[in-house]
Amino acid sequence: MPLTLQGKTATVFGATGFVGRYIVARLAKAGATVRVVTRHQQSAYFLRTCGVVGQIVPLSSNYRTAADIERDVAGSDYVVNCLGILAEGRGGKFKHVHATIPGWIAHACAQHKVKRLIHLSALGADVSQSNYAQTKLAGEQAVMNAFPAATILRPSVIFGPEDSFFNMFAGMARFAPALPLIGGGKTKFQPVYVGDVASATLAAITFSDVGTQNPQGKIFALGGPEILTFRDVYQRLFKQTRTKRLLVSLPWGLAKMMAALPLVPLTRDQVTSLKSDNVVPAGAATLADLGIQATALDSILPTYLDKYRPGGRFADKKRA
Repeated sequence: MPLTLQGKTATVFGATGFVGRYIVARLAKAGATVRVVTRHQQSAYFLRTCGVVGQIVPLSSNYRTAADIERDVAGSDYVVNCLGILAEGRGGKFKHVHATIPGWIAHACAQHKVKRLIHLSALGADVSQSNYAQTKLAGEQAVMNAFPAATILRPSVIFGPEDSFFNMFAGMARFAPALPLIGGGKTKFQPVYVGDVASATLAAITFSDVGTQNPQGKIFALGGPEILTFRDVYQRLFKQTRTKRLLVSLPWGLAKMMAALPLVPLTRDQVTSLKSDNVVPAGAATLADLGIQATALDSILPTYLDKYRPGGRFADKKRA
């Protein structure tokens, strides 16, 4: 990637998370000074290796008021918001993280005349009945109301070395003799590689440099090249980890009851999310419209799921 953003400042909210760290790396490689907004500055220190000395700048913020956010945005050429939580708890409430803060960010971007704002939402935000999805949709609306030129990215389930999807189920398969097929395992997903999501973010900022259509004010649905059912996900997982587990169909009602129990990795709201397919709708703008070819699952999954194989990542070499 040519150094197209030299002399520019990009501020990233949620930079220390799974997706955020890849976005920071892409922006730094493109030459931008990247300001990493975080509650605890030391949590962002690992990102400094993404750039040269002084290129990655941690900023401390408590996210409590619009004034906090305005201070973080001031002086930015570009702003990326990839804040998000999968479940409510110590990390915050859905409404505050997914809707209130994005509205504050968009308003601050308008006030400070930021060139481009990229907001990461979620595929299915406009169809799912889960609280997660509905607050994501509210966040999109708040962003567009305050900053109509913003680009909204809606990724499907995101996979990659630090993901909380394939890693979670692979971890469960290590010890559980059976795995649940919630709702019969018919829910469809279109997993998208985290690197492609980061590339889409950069393309939405540098669209004039990569020859794609102007993404400002548009929504892009980001999905990979394959559509898998929940059952297919397990089968792909078993192939990569060289394990096999019994799959047990779990009705929706029973799944919700179990999700309320301690130590169960899924929440009731996540069970509700699974009632809606998570695939790119017909006619939507996609990765291809941003000049990105979607990465196949099988080219990435072996690079990190091999650690779940019996005997560990280097079991084959040990036997040899």
